[in-house]
Amino acid sequence: MDHLSRGTLRLDQVRYAVLDEADEMLDIGFAQDMDRILRETPRGRQTALYSATFPGFIRRLINRHLREPVYIWSDDGQLETVEEVEQVYYEIAERDLETGLREILDQQVQEGQALIFCRTQVNVDRLVRGLSAHEYLVYGLHGGKPQRERDAVMKSFREGSLKILVSTNLAARGIDIPSITHVINYNIPDNVEEYVHRIGRAGRMGRAGTAITFVREWDFEMLDSIMEKVGDKLTRGKLAVSP
Repeated sequence: MDHLSRGTLRLDQVRYAVLDEADEMLDIGFAQDMDRILRETPRGRQTALYSATFPGFIRRLINRHLREPVYIWSDDGQLETVEEVEQVYYEIAERDLETGLREILDQQVQEGQALIFCRTQVNVDRLVRGLSAHEYLVYGLHGGKPQRERDAVMKSFREGSLKILVSTNLAARGIDIPSITHVINYNIPDNVEEYVHRIGRAGRMGRAGTAITFVREWDFEMLDSIMEKVGDKLTRGKLAVSP
């Protein structure tokens, strides 16, 4: 983008455009940048777009920039959860989310390592502030953080000195840290594919893990979709603040 703005790069002769991890780029916050870069390339180019999920923006990107697209689904679109991951959901009111999370951290995670997923960057920052106020050592990870800070946080998490990481979907794929014992969906995923990718961060290399999902008053439709996929692997738990 810097080269384009300074006129030191021209894309008018590009014949092939490959956009990898399109949905992750969207989550990092590069939606407008992706759109502009593709607009700078010739309409006659060949475009290959790779994405694990297809949220609304990805569909709009396809409609704007691809002509007669061919869809290829790997593994026939079948995503599977691993048996080593215990899956539990808790029905909880919005106002009790942080209290319920602290109960999970204190009673279940304890000396383990937890990766907590929030839907937005704002939610990540808010939760980190709330947990820090209760003296938890926790850091947030999202696309709004400088790259150097993100790298340092991930290094601490991989080495095990950081036990609690709160993240957007930025950490849902491509992270292989066998020491993660708990994945916690503080905000329920937007689709089943996101759910499978998120909980796949636990139970790596044959180790046991636990995936916990909080279900608020308006999350039951998404819960039904997840349960259609995973069936009785996902069981209901009970918290002190559960209804």
